[in-house]
Formats: sequence, C-alpha cells, structure tokens
Amino acid sequence: MQSLSNTWPGIEKTPGIVGGDACITDTRIPVWDLVQYRRLGATDAKILEAYPQFTAINLANAWHYADIYQAEIEAAICENEAA
Repeated sequence: MQSLSNTWPGIEKTPGIVGGDACITDTRIPVWDLVQYRRLGATDAKILEAYPQFTAINLANAWHYADIYQAEIEAAICENEAA
C-alpha cells in the first residue's frame, strides 16, 4: 500500500485496488468518483449521506487532493466513462 498520509491525510493509493487510484483511506472509494458525484450535483451533505462512513474531513481531503491533481482526476473520470 502506498500511503499518501504524509502529504494527503486520509488519501491512499494501493496497487491492485481500484486500479491504484487515490482513494479515501481504508475504503475502495476513489477520489475521482466523489468528484464526479459532486459534478452531477451532489452536495457535500448528500455525499456524506450516501457514504455514512465518511466525515467532512474525508471530503475536505478529497477535494484538496482533486484540486492539486486535476489532470489525474480528469484522466480517471474519462477512463471510467469510456469503460
């Protein structure tokens, strides 16, 4: 497991899990999936309702990661839309 916790608390990449995409720690929920859900109109409150194991801190970490690694997130979204 490649943890990003030194730079990105709560975000990790694990080879072989969700294609090695950045996920919320200890889940198989990729950051790109949350970004896409938000683009489809989901508010943070709706996302937290859909993922009751998450906290607002989990989302803040995901949004920060997505802001910094926009190209990675866009590529993952495009790849998964094409699948």
